[in-house]
Amino acid sequence: MTLQTVLLVAAALFSVGLYGAISQQVVVMVMMGLELMLNAVVLAAGGFWWFLSPAPDGQVLLLVVITAMTVEMAMGFAVATLLHRTRNEDMTDMATDLAQ
Repeated sequence: MTLQTVLLVAAALFSVGLYGAISQQVVVMVMMGLELMLNAVVLAAGGFWWFLSPAPDGQVLLLVVITAMTVEMAMGFAVATLLHRTRNEDMTDMATDLAQ
């Protein structure tokens, strides 16, 4: 496997995530698309780390990024669950008052 292959897979993963985040209206599906896009960025960073300088420093950075992504997604799912339980809304159109 070469760096080009890894970057091609990361680009495909990012494209699928972008399509999922833009085309869906359910909050959970939008968050899944965002998660796919973040995973593509982590995959590309891991590919660059592996092929350019295989030192263990890159692994630590990627673990920190994955941990931050996990916490961010857990908070997002908590907000989506709270919205659904209190208002019975799970569509992004109905949750517009969160931006105010």
